[in-house]
Amino acid sequence: MARGMEQKNLTLTSFIFAGISDSSEMQVAIFVLVLLIYMITLGGNITILLLIFKDPLLHTPMYFFLCNLSFLDIMYTTVTLHRILFSFISGDNSISFSECFAQLYFFMSLVGIELLILTAMSYDRYVAICNPLRYPVVMTSKVCIVLATVCWVLGFTDTLPFTYIVYRFSCYISNVINHFFCDLLALMKLSCNNTSLLEHTILIEAVFSGLTPFLLTLISYIYIISTILRIRSATGRHKAFYTCSSHLTVVILFYVTLSCLYLRPTSMFSLDSDKLFSLVYTAIVPMFNPLIYSLKNKDVKSALRRALKQYKVLQVEI
Repeated sequence: MARGMEQKNLTLTSFIFAGISDSSEMQVAIFVLVLLIYMITLGGNITILLLIFKDPLLHTPMYFFLCNLSFLDIMYTTVTLHRILFSFISGDNSISFSECFAQLYFFMSLVGIELLILTAMSYDRYVAICNPLRYPVVMTSKVCIVLATVCWVLGFTDTLPFTYIVYRFSCYISNVINHFFCDLLALMKLSCNNTSLLEHTILIEAVFSGLTPFLLTLISYIYIISTILRIRSATGRHKAFYTCSSHLTVVILFYVTLSCLYLRPTSMFSLDSDKLFSLVYTAIVPMFNPLIYSLKNKDVKSALRRALKQYKVLQVEI
């Protein structure tokens, strides 16, 4: 019987997404909500990219890494949310095996890169606050480019092992994925192959690409906070904390949502709650990131005002 099932599954060429909700009445509302979130995410992150690109005052290491973060948010939001929008418009909830595993690979890679970029940003804030006199010497353009390149290369390399293992699975109990994209946990629950190798690989990768960046970020902020507390003037402490408050907010938001998804007790795991948490960190967090950096950052707000003034001047001249 098992062999017959395996042969049957070997002939499958696609998966089918169950989507966010089974209710047909909710589909239009979900589409409008996802489209709105996606447009706000694109608009906010593209605005951040254009401001940093056009304003010379923002050509600093911190905003170089922020460019990387905004570009990542655009990419991994597009990788996941476009399937919801496409499925609603076309009425086709299916995805081929190769497209599914490509989506899995790019999504997991981009999440890993974001963790590393956030770590690089925490190091940048550590140098700026704990060693301000050495900041121009330490955080040179070359160092920033090397750090960013390492983050991108490690992110795309790190997810290859377990993506390949999942790709080699030949037996599935169903081709219906109870999710809105090809999520690793959802695919594992569908497989009737032995997943012990995959679980061990994920554990190793989690330590390398998840725990290590978290500890490095935590250590950076321990030094940052201890340095800020030693500043005698209240104004100085407020100014120092303000320079890293945006990044700290984004770090907390990202790690909390990931922890809620992957570090829950086994008894609390369910695909419905997985979809909810996945929607938060694939859609809500990237939408809030540019808002956090624009609302809590004087430099970005000043750059936006300068850009709007230039636009008004151009409109008057025309």
